[in-house]
Amino acid sequence: MIQLSGLSKHFGERVLLDHVTWHVGDTDRVGLCGPNGAGKTTLLKILAGIDEADGGEVIRPTALTVGYLPQDGLSHAGRTVFAEACDALRPLLDMKAEMHDLEHRLADTSVPAAEHDAMLERYSTLQERFRIGDGYAIDLKVATILRGLGFSPADFDQEAGHLSGGWQMRLALAKLLLKAPGLLLLDEPTNHLDLDARNWLEDYLAKYDGAVILVSHDRYFLDAVVSRIADLSLRTITDYHCNYSQYLVQRDERLERLREAKKRQDEEIGRVQEFIDRFRYQATKAAQVQSRIKMLEKVERIEVPPERKRIHFQFPPAAKSGRIVLDLSHVRKAYGDKVVLDDVSLHIERGDRVALVGPNGAGKSTLMRLIAGVEAPDRGTREEGHQIVMQYFAQDEATTLDPAATVYETLAEGSPMHMVPAIRNVLGGFLFSGDDVYKKAGVLSGGERTRLAVARMLLRPSNMLVLDEPTNHLDLDSKDVLLDALMDYGGTLLFVSHDRYFVERLATKVVEVGGGKARLYPGTYAEFLWSQANGGGVPQPAGAPAAKPPAGKGSGAAAAAKAAAPAPSQTGAAGHEERKREAAERKKRERAFEALAARIAELEARIAEKETEVKTVEAAIAAPGFYDDVAAAKPTLDRHQALMWEVGDLLSQWEMLQAEAEEKKAALAT
Repeated sequence: MIQLSGLSKHFGERVLLDHVTWHVGDTDRVGLCGPNGAGKTTLLKILAGIDEADGGEVIRPTALTVGYLPQDGLSHAGRTVFAEACDALRPLLDMKAEMHDLEHRLADTSVPAAEHDAMLERYSTLQERFRIGDGYAIDLKVATILRGLGFSPADFDQEAGHLSGGWQMRLALAKLLLKAPGLLLLDEPTNHLDLDARNWLEDYLAKYDGAVILVSHDRYFLDAVVSRIADLSLRTITDYHCNYSQYLVQRDERLERLREAKKRQDEEIGRVQEFIDRFRYQATKAAQVQSRIKMLEKVERIEVPPERKRIHFQFPPAAKSGRIVLDLSHVRKAYGDKVVLDDVSLHIERGDRVALVGPNGAGKSTLMRLIAGVEAPDRGTREEGHQIVMQYFAQDEATTLDPAATVYETLAEGSPMHMVPAIRNVLGGFLFSGDDVYKKAGVLSGGERTRLAVARMLLRPSNMLVLDEPTNHLDLDSKDVLLDALMDYGGTLLFVSHDRYFVERLATKVVEVGGGKARLYPGTYAEFLWSQANGGGVPQPAGAPAAKPPAGKGSGAAAAAKAAAPAPSQTGAAGHEERKREAAERKKRERAFEALAARIAELEARIAEKETEVKTVEAAIAAPGFYDDVAAAKPTLDRHQALMWEVGDLLSQWEMLQAEAEEKKAALAT
């Protein structure tokens, strides 16, 4: 599909790409990885035709369409969200407008016969192209993608210019997916998506017809989407035909082999150089010395990337809290007429690791502020437990940094004396090295300020952490530093994160926020998703056993709980009740499948009926003399057009229901 041949790119003396040869097939799913500053975004811009290479060429088919989503900077205004998304299908919309125009002109009796025949032929051509392009399902396609990316039907009529930066990027992604280019280039597409939207995008990209090249700092997203990793480092690209987790293993093995080869090469070069230095000025050895000098000049030196330091860091110790850490009772919070939380109760105990999940705007950040005590509820109570030392990391935590303080001073201030020696290590783990530590916080980029705010949090003692999206703008290495520290954290943790890998590794309980409520699900995020997919969705009281997940899906804690539970033969009535519950759930799923099958059968009957009517109308149109009386022919043409729209819409509905039925059928078979 697209090939790089001898491609080079540099900025001043800094070389990003050096005679790179690389290719991408027409259905490849490629994750572009590499250290910060290696040139990943630059490469995407070159592939998109936005930047030019300094040498070499990009070879692509003439008909190839390329779509590029940058990290940020896109905005839309002047139209509604739905109209702006529809604009991505401009060729089909133009076709539709021309067809309507032709319909009006065909009804004009004053049009000469020759021109009338030409218009009729043009209309027939347009109608066929419109049908092949699935033009009759434009509204359905646009609505499906907008809903998948988190837009509610109420958002469709909102003016696009009123959207925040994150929602502007979602709209840009929706337009790009609707255009369906042959090559899709995505630079951090998940930065502004919540977990539901990320899960939807994973499924969408897995079924995408074209090629996809993406940069992402979301490990789970990469594992779910890509089947090939392109590692951009040392000014070249190395391919690994595997997902991200396997790439990490293969990359480390390859680097270990490179280091061993370099060590042997350096030893050999050292022996040769020693001979040269020893006999350089002896006439009897001149020929041998010159031979070895030429040999060294021809040696292709093995280059190894600098070893990425993996720091392991622990939070400073804090006093142990009481068993009950926090209790919210029947709290309500509203902003004007908008009720965000209503009659919410939440009980948190020492050692809990609670992930708050839900779509953007559901009230997660509001609930976090109530938990942290930053805002007071309009109604209800908030009670802290004994000896709580809380740290709250807000979404805008980076804006609280003192712009006049240096990076080092920001971390040193407020840190215990015994943690000061660890400051340099922590800064290195968050990509601040060398003279970076003397930069003022005010001159840092948004991503750098977020990394600094996270690093500052690690150095302050606490026994309860309340974290609102701490992983935003963190690269994979920095996320690993934070994740390792949080996994070893001995206190209580409540957090919001849109990084699924982060959530799955940390959460032992899940709180689903939405519709003004907060529902507690004991268990991991994988168990929560399983419960949702299998018609669970029913909150359980804290301390109750989690919904039983599929084999192998439980967390370590869930597995331990299973091991400690009595065998089915020992449970008596409890086991009988469990079997009854499982049977009832299966019947419920079977009834849902039967209802879906009935809807599909009904749709198929309606489609057959409409197609029969279409054939009848087309037979009337094909009859000799049909166009002799244009005015009399117009109602029949209008009816044909309306029927085609109806059939297209019904077929789109049938496809969606059929896909849903396949999923339910597979679930019943397990």
